[in-house]
Amino acid sequence: MTLTVCVYLRVYFVGLVGLLLILTAEARVGNSSESRFCTESKECLLYDLVCKNDDYEVRHYDSVKWVSTDEECYFMDKATYTAFRRLFKYITGSNKAGVNIDMTAPVTVKIEEKKKMWASSVFTISFLLPSDYQMIHPQPTDDKVYFTETPDMKVYVRSYGGWMMSLTSSVNSMLLKRQLDNVQATYNKDYHYAVGYDSPMKILNRHNEVWYMVEGEPVCPTSS
Repeated sequence: MTLTVCVYLRVYFVGLVGLLLILTAEARVGNSSESRFCTESKECLLYDLVCKNDDYEVRHYDSVKWVSTDEECYFMDKATYTAFRRLFKYITGSNKAGVNIDMTAPVTVKIEEKKKMWASSVFTISFLLPSDYQMIHPQPTDDKVYFTETPDMKVYVRSYGGWMMSLTSSVNSMLLKRQLDNVQATYNKDYHYAVGYDSPMKILNRHNEVWYMVEGEPVCPTSS
């Protein structure tokens, strides 16, 4: 009897932990009302602010899943246009379940850092999967579409307005790198993310970001 009770309690405990992990994972893809950046979608990627000033901030993100696709091109703008259309087809029914999936924010573009002059790059564009599809998601019908998962991570973030284009993204990534190098911060220099929160239809108060992955302990910015 005692052995049976112990086994039952162990199974119950494991199941409870699993449920808590699921709830925790889904909690970080939450209602857009909890974010001042997400104004057009129901759900948004949420984060914990570690520290910030006017130059940059440090954020902590939980591990979440994305639907992604790659596009090789000379310029981010063209790659993003082609890849966005491919992913948009996936969320509007071009998946094996034939279901429509709500658009979320942000959209990320993973950009290779070590690009040779006049050489093409592979850009990885990703849509955040809504909380209902974080654990189980319909399989794509396009073999160029696949799923990725970002780890539990801290990132250095620089925000800027206007339109996210090759030029603006490059300038802001350069400025963020300069700021991080000035404080001797360590970060992944192989790639960075261009991050957009707004649809092309939004004209005013647009919000974009550049992310670099923190390596080691983050260096918090001092007051400007």
